[in-house]
Amino acid sequence: MRQTSLLIADDHPLFRSALKQAAQDALGEVRLSEAGSLEAVLAALEADSAIDLVLLDLHMPGSHGLAGLATVRAQYPSVAVMVVSANDDPRVVRRALDHGAAGYLPKSAGLEELRDAILTVLDCEQWLPPTLRTAVAAAQSHADDTALAARLASLSPQQFRVLALVAEGLLNKQIADQLHVQERTVKAHLSAIFERLGVRNRTQAGVVLRELELQDPSRQLDPQAPAQPTHTG
Repeated sequence: MRQTSLLIADDHPLFRSALKQAAQDALGEVRLSEAGSLEAVLAALEADSAIDLVLLDLHMPGSHGLAGLATVRAQYPSVAVMVVSANDDPRVVRRALDHGAAGYLPKSAGLEELRDAILTVLDCEQWLPPTLRTAVAAAQSHADDTALAARLASLSPQQFRVLALVAEGLLNKQIADQLHVQERTVKAHLSAIFERLGVRNRTQAGVVLRELELQDPSRQLDPQAPAQPTHTG
């Protein structure tokens, strides 16, 4: 039987270490890798096709809110993603599920919940903490969010890469250089992106991803303070 492979994605080394120990305690034999930014997450997934599950923080370099989740789901749709976040607002949880999260785990969760969450998602089922299930069920999907998730899901992985770089403010030539394609290929991708997203120009396309940004609750009081790990080994 192939060993389960998890990618822990969080920009705080202490929390990654705590989550890594908790996953090992919960699952026993498991192959673990770590990433501290969205760029590192994408590089890890590109390098290792055997990753079964990404435990993804919503806030890390390169990702602020649901954009990172949408990026991973668009470029690697076969990989399950469970959000692990300090934000337990039921409306945010609902939006994460609408954008393809297989589960949602608050950072305050204990070892038993972590174990249940991972095993449930690896069994191809959706997982939510019992304390949030009723509230999330009551927080019905917003029509605009559901439509946006569907439009983003209609993009190919390469089209989504182009969209992400447009949102960063890169010009066509810069995008072509970064993706190692010709500029006319970028223009063709943009035409398809505009049509599928229902927008007319680059500015509107970039706004689509920025609509997925969320405030990080762990940094509301002190923007420089790292989130503190709550898992114990």
